[in-house]
Amino acid sequence: MLDEKIKINIIGRNQIKKEEIYDIIIIGGGPAGLTAGIYAARAGMKTLLIEKISLGGQIFLTMDIENYPGIEKISGPDLINIMEKQAKNFGVQFIFEEVVRVEEKDGKKLIHTSYGNVYNSLALIIATGAKYKELNIPGESKFKGRGVSNCATCDATFYKNLDVAVVGGGDTAVEESIFLTKFVNKVYLIHRRDRLRAAKIIQDRAFSNKKIEFIFDSIVEEIIGENNVTGIKIKNLKSGENKIIPVSGVFIFIGLIPNTDFIKDYIEIDEFGYIKTDFEMKTSKNGVFACGDCIRKNLRQVITAAGEGAIAAYNAWHYVEKIKGTEYI
Repeated sequence: MLDEKIKINIIGRNQIKKEEIYDIIIIGGGPAGLTAGIYAARAGMKTLLIEKISLGGQIFLTMDIENYPGIEKISGPDLINIMEKQAKNFGVQFIFEEVVRVEEKDGKKLIHTSYGNVYNSLALIIATGAKYKELNIPGESKFKGRGVSNCATCDATFYKNLDVAVVGGGDTAVEESIFLTKFVNKVYLIHRRDRLRAAKIIQDRAFSNKKIEFIFDSIVEEIIGENNVTGIKIKNLKSGENKIIPVSGVFIFIGLIPNTDFIKDYIEIDEFGYIKTDFEMKTSKNGVFACGDCIRKNLRQVITAAGEGAIAAYNAWHYVEKIKGTEYI
């Protein structure tokens, strides 16, 4: 019996006519990509959204979103489900395949996937997001899924009444630390600097939580264990002191790496792998736009991703109309 997701994907592919030329193809199904889809399809564009695995991106792993205007609090999965429904209602088509290469031919964008399929469009929006950075220390890869995690929402229940460590000092690291305290006995929050960079309101909540112990000016040098994690070796960067802290889990939130390898030879990216765009979300390639966590920017939030998705779709829509000669001037 076929896995349900595989069946859905096969059904979706059968509904897509690969010889069709889409007005706009969107790569990526997080908040940026879904918003772009809503705006593009609502503007009357024939729109296809291609996502590698499942919709949502990193936001799907977020338990509580409380800074999205108009919604006091909502979970990441619930917000994504609403966005998906909106996109489908406006006529966005979805396909679940991994994009491996993009090229230009006869003024069209040719999107190649790992299935060997090629999809054609007049305009392209890249919204592939980013993945979590790794510490690249002994034990990290060995214990992935056996004590090392990048998702407290997914794995917190496995550490009920146990001690865990969180590495990082930004919004995600501090928010996930707070979430973990609902399940674990204690959280050691380890940050390489002498203060957190998370938003003040999040810091205040963490500092008032008695289950969180802060270890500043320190790095994790090794994750220790046999079959599962039993501890971490940390080093104080000021004193040089080393010590071992017994923990059963390590949650790592030290930054992001953009998912842009597949287009690094196609459009201009910066030294960190982020796509360079202007204020209209235009890239170095005519008719190609980018939005969300895969672009170079300062603030990475659901609302900024959604806003960029809307801008990218607006400009892609006008680009397509200009090509077709139907632009309203």
